[in-house]
Amino acid sequence: MATKVDSKVGVSLIDHVAIAVPQGQLDAHVALYERIGFREIHREEVYGGDQVREVLLQVGDSGNLIQLLEPLSADSPVAKQVEKQGGRPGMAHVAFRVENIQETFDALKSDGFQIIDPAPRAGSRGTTVFFMHPKSHSTDGALGVLYEFVQENDHETT
Repeated sequence: MATKVDSKVGVSLIDHVAIAVPQGQLDAHVALYERIGFREIHREEVYGGDQVREVLLQVGDSGNLIQLLEPLSADSPVAKQVEKQGGRPGMAHVAFRVENIQETFDALKSDGFQIIDPAPRAGSRGTTVFFMHPKSHSTDGALGVLYEFVQENDHETT
């Protein structure tokens, strides 16, 4: 289980690593991950600004998760990312688990980090999430990776 961190940001562990896959290739990628020991534990379509079909994969009985994201439309941010990658799959973001999403959001925003979402919002599988821009900090430079912050809301992942 996650260990509480004594920080206003409160990152306790990596929730998942997300991989963007080209439209029409999600099931083929799921099959590849299953061949190397992952199993599908969640699947859903996420509309709104995200416009993705997502599959969450778990290795063994561990908490190690891979999230595959397939764009549902050309307007999806994931479609644009796949296009930038020359039409190939690639890392979309890294997600960190936090205990209190609002406290994390407020702490990062007050510290000058560039937050994409105007407020924490509903995520997939019953979570609450927000994203931090890869350029992340106005005065200290960029982290260079899109980060998602995730709070589980006591919903079972199935």
